[in-house]
Amino acid sequence: MQEYDTSTTAVPPPPRPAAPPVVPPSVSGRRQGERPRSLQFLLFLAAIVWYLCARVVAGSAASGLGLRFDLADEQPLIGALLLLFLLVCGYAMLRAIERRRTPLGMTLGLPRRVTSLREWATGAAIGWGIAVASVLPMAVARCLNVEVWTGSRACVVLSLSLLTLALATLAHTIGVYGYGFQRLIEATGPVRATLVLVAAVTVVHSVVPTPYGTPDGTRIVVDILMTLLLCLCWHRTHGLWLLWGLHFAWAASTGVLFGLPLGGDTSFGSVVDMRAAGPVWLTGGSFGPAAAVLSILVVLAAIPILVRVTDDYAWKYTHPPIIPGGYDVTIPPPAAHTAMEQAAQPVNPASLVQILPVTPEGPTAEAPPE
Repeated sequence: MQEYDTSTTAVPPPPRPAAPPVVPPSVSGRRQGERPRSLQFLLFLAAIVWYLCARVVAGSAASGLGLRFDLADEQPLIGALLLLFLLVCGYAMLRAIERRRTPLGMTLGLPRRVTSLREWATGAAIGWGIAVASVLPMAVARCLNVEVWTGSRACVVLSLSLLTLALATLAHTIGVYGYGFQRLIEATGPVRATLVLVAAVTVVHSVVPTPYGTPDGTRIVVDILMTLLLCLCWHRTHGLWLLWGLHFAWAASTGVLFGLPLGGDTSFGSVVDMRAAGPVWLTGGSFGPAAAVLSILVVLAAIPILVRVTDDYAWKYTHPPIIPGGYDVTIPPPAAHTAMEQAAQPVNPASLVQILPVTPEGPTAEAPPE
């Protein structure tokens, strides 16, 4: 029996994948191009300090301009504009100092997306729902006294209040949850960054003076939960559109639509003015619904709703892209086959026989009789 040499027909093993390039670590153990965590934490502190200083400067400048040019109604709007301008300029300087090449909008937390408007509207719907759920029990318990202003300047003051709240909430969103929060996440991680920010906001709100009779314990708990909710908006979308919409809608609904105190401030009740006369645990007293016990339950219920409605955004913007792996599995032919093909004589085209198609033969049609 003839024996065949199978050594030349065996399938060769697949090629080994190329080893990834080795990035030499630096002296501190981090990879090249990665910013040190200590620098990111210092940038977070610088961003927060700049935000606090900018608030003082913007408020002082707006007060001076209001007195100089008699702009009492426009003074809050001027202050919000100045604060937003100072924040953008300051964070642009910090971005230049750390030599970050990303666009300024992405650095601030406002990347250009196709779904930006939809994210903002989703956040606005959640914020409006929180405000309605907080105020509705007061109306059911008949604790609200409503007064409506129908003067000629009502629409003008209403527009100024809404524009002021839009710019003020945007400035607060960028100042607290924008550039600085991103640097804190890079320095400590998402969970630790959230806990650090919650602790910082708690300390700041604990020393802020409040109106007499405000339940400070409930107010601080609501502040903690709202901070967690707003941080969750960032973690679910890696952007501030959802967060800004939620914050603005909640503030505008509480202060303008319902005319209730907004953190103790009653200047935004332009058209509708509501006076809450009832138990402090239900109304929040002079501080507003943000200090009511019911608001704790409302914000807690808003967290799973936020997670549910942001599934698509979390999958699209927060998950790392799927990169296909593997290696080329194309197996070259055996060397013996290649040698046989090279040694074969070329075929003469003249020796090939061409087969033409056969025309079907049928009975010929007879000519019709004349």
